[in-house]
Amino acid sequence: DIRDLTVNINKILSTCDRCNGSNVLLSDGISAFIDSTIPYLYLPLPVCENFQSAFGIEWNETVQGYLVNDTLHKKLMNQNPSVTFTISNSSLASAPSVNISLPYAAFDLIAEFPLLRNTSRYFPLMRAANKSQYTLGRTFLQEAYIIADYERRNFSVSQCSWTGKAPQDLIAIQSPENGAASGKRHHLSPATIAGTVIGSIAVAAALGLATWVLYVRRRRVKQPRPMSGKTSDDGAGTSGELTTTENPVEVDGVSFPWHEIGEKAGHGSELGDDAVAGQELEAETGRELDASHVWPTEVCDTDVAAIELPA
Repeated sequence: DIRDLTVNINKILSTCDRCNGSNVLLSDGISAFIDSTIPYLYLPLPVCENFQSAFGIEWNETVQGYLVNDTLHKKLMNQNPSVTFTISNSSLASAPSVNISLPYAAFDLIAEFPLLRNTSRYFPLMRAANKSQYTLGRTFLQEAYIIADYERRNFSVSQCSWTGKAPQDLIAIQSPENGAASGKRHHLSPATIAGTVIGSIAVAAALGLATWVLYVRRRRVKQPRPMSGKTSDDGAGTSGELTTTENPVEVDGVSFPWHEIGEKAGHGSELGDDAVAGQELEAETGRELDASHVWPTEVCDTDVAAIELPA
């Protein structure tokens, strides 16, 4: 966020070595943002009027800016005035400060289409409508550089050095997360630890539930399906299923097993002698056999064998 790069402008002073003069352009400190996305200096109207008097520039209502014609440009080039910004991180007079000096060349800019139909020189100074617009743009950064350390929430502003063939000296800013750079071990906050523990428990519970559901489904697939119907009272069989009794029905000395329906089937009790279904075979049903009756078994067209029931 560019608003994090806020400085206090304690003073702005204009000096001219060739004309032996100086002008105080700002004496009461103001706070301003350093923003590299715009080329202008947005300053209070009284400060802009002081710039007009010191440099001879005029406000153009049509283009809403300060245009510089060729005559004024040559004059300023000969005088070579400079503007010094005294900035600090506090409005207190005792706060440490640094001076950033800008020569006229830093203000010598050219506007072209679509800003203007015809190319013209302009002075990159704008009138701020309120305090929230006080800004030091790229014009200021032509003569200054910034070192910002967002992890430690601090930054510094320094004057550019134009010494020819100066050796390059780049120093990396170590992250405070690096134990070797900070000299301290990094500890997790209680909130981070609690979140990690809760997340681990939630994942373990989800895995356990998924394993249990899969296990139950597999058991259901492997279990045989029971026969339809209700079980009898003794649990030995299924209702509706015929069971062989131990009491045979004698037919002339021959024992044949007869069947009864379980207590839970049908009407819920053993059928009586006079019931239609499952009743004891009577002699008049034609199914009672006597001793003289035989069961023929056909072997071939001419040979018939009979099996006689025992008396």
